[in-house]
Amino acid sequence: MKRTVFPSAAKSLIAMTLLAGASLAVLVPPARADDDMCNVPKADWQTKEALSAKLTAEGWDVRKVKVEDGCFEVYAIDAAGKKVEAYFNPATLDAVKIKQED
Repeated sequence: MKRTVFPSAAKSLIAMTLLAGASLAVLVPPARADDDMCNVPKADWQTKEALSAKLTAEGWDVRKVKVEDGCFEVYAIDAAGKKVEAYFNPATLDAVKIKQED
């Protein structure tokens, strides 16, 4: 005698639900808050040097500036002496996101 925990229709429904959920998880890219903030044509960008000079004038010790996902990514020590990883709009040089070390 065969024992079934779920009737076959219930098994199919569960399998289809799991498959649909897994498919959606793969197809939907992760949300990123700063994608739109740095979506600027390259012709409108200012230079990394301009950003570095601006931050230095504000008391930051800039260690590295690079481009990441269309933003300028800066590694620095801020005016308060904390390590900072910050992202800036390349056209306006406004901060998009700042992560400080505690």
